[in-house]
Amino acid sequence: MAGLTVFPSCKKDPGADSREAVSDAGYQLDQPAFFRAAESDDLKALDEMIDAGMEVAVRDATGRTALHAAAGAGAMKAIDFLLDRGLEVDVRNQEGTTPLMEAVMRSTPETVRYLLRQGADPRAKDDESFKPLMRAVKAGRSEMVGELAPYVREDLDDSLLAAAILGEAEVIDELTNFGASIYARLEDGRTPLMLAAQKGRAEAADMLLAIGANRFAMDGEGRMAADYAREAGHEALADRLAGEPREGDFELAEPAELGGEMVAQVMEETDRSAVDDPTVADADAGGDPVDVVPAAGQGGGSPGGGTDVPSPAGREVVMLEGATVGPVSTEAAPAVGSAAGTAPPEAPESAPIVMRSYRERELPLRVESTTEESVQLRVAGGEPVEVAKGEAIPGSSLKVIRIERRMQSGKNDGGAPTEVSVVAVEDAASGLERELIVGLPALAHDPVALVEDAASGKYYVARIGQRFRSADGRDFIVGDVRPNQVVIEDMESGETTTLRLRGPRG
Repeated sequence: MAGLTVFPSCKKDPGADSREAVSDAGYQLDQPAFFRAAESDDLKALDEMIDAGMEVAVRDATGRTALHAAAGAGAMKAIDFLLDRGLEVDVRNQEGTTPLMEAVMRSTPETVRYLLRQGADPRAKDDESFKPLMRAVKAGRSEMVGELAPYVREDLDDSLLAAAILGEAEVIDELTNFGASIYARLEDGRTPLMLAAQKGRAEAADMLLAIGANRFAMDGEGRMAADYAREAGHEALADRLAGEPREGDFELAEPAELGGEMVAQVMEETDRSAVDDPTVADADAGGDPVDVVPAAGQGGGSPGGGTDVPSPAGREVVMLEGATVGPVSTEAAPAVGSAAGTAPPEAPESAPIVMRSYRERELPLRVESTTEESVQLRVAGGEPVEVAKGEAIPGSSLKVIRIERRMQSGKNDGGAPTEVSVVAVEDAASGLERELIVGLPALAHDPVALVEDAASGKYYVARIGQRFRSADGRDFIVGDVRPNQVVIEDMESGETTTLRLRGPRG
């Protein structure tokens, strides 16, 4: 048609405004800028970039996502934004690193706690099979231990052994507060103290000694921490760890006597925790005396009904045998990563009876072999000596009173009876007797745990074989006492419940 003017189409690019807004905000529309916005908690820029065509799951050359970047920077609003837009909370980079691991390495405990509440898996492993807790140990990030430990209590001892090798004293302190055991050993018998000594980690060794590690503990070949330090050329540390045991180091002990000591230790840890964590109640602090007395039907104690020892105000420590305690919960813990996973497994409220401490003391000797009339033993890592039945062990008040062989069931044999050599010794000073088994650590007393009844606040000393009753009328027996757990069995149903060791913040 003559005189008709045709104009070009004016249809607008739908993403133009978003790209312009991204540019106006000082970003380019590329992956580095997207990560930078995530690290800066810049939700407006993130939203505009996605509107302009940026893929929320975009990765850098190492396979990291914006969620990794936000987690490392502690940008919790960006974390929430990215999760809402479909990124998986446990998305991995090329090395298997998850955002939680990135937060453990680079961010704050608050960020780690937030990711755990969003269902991040604390048991996930990277390509080197390291979980978040082990990454924290390797990096010396002691402040992360308290966030992760309640979820992976089965890994605490291995983490402690690693921390000893690495010389991370503050990590060691935190791990033991949350249940790692200074009595842990590698398969070859090395303890955390031996590992620290072997690597020349003096500060870690000092920390381990301060929290109860025994410098006289021996491995399967009779070597002590001082021997490991000397063999590795750490002479100054070896000299500090060496020395002859004193006669008092050989003393035998009754479990009831240890209750007050364990309570005092728990209270000391609680006081220390309260300095760092104001949510720890100070009502338990204090140094008033408490009676350590046996429960009904038990012998021992002072004529007046107990022995005064340091303890929290007015709390009584008794043997668990014959006691009635609060109800014992056997409810399953919520699964990690589930909708209910905002609290760690085995949360304190699910276990009204709580294991608070464990105690064992290794004598500075090791029984190597026996005959019918004598025993060959090694004292404090020295050369083997032979002691006849009826004679005293050199340098000690212990006397060999009996040597026998018998069948015995043990955890290491799956409950199957095996023949063992047993040496009975008597402490001439106290009259106490103790049976030592060839090839096993020589303990001054039965392993014992301090257990707290959360309902009453009362403490009990627990040992294997004790029977007690819960408030709802069920009868229980203590099946096992280990450095980081007590196993109890319902005597009617046969059902077992495991009470995990918890520090004052656990």
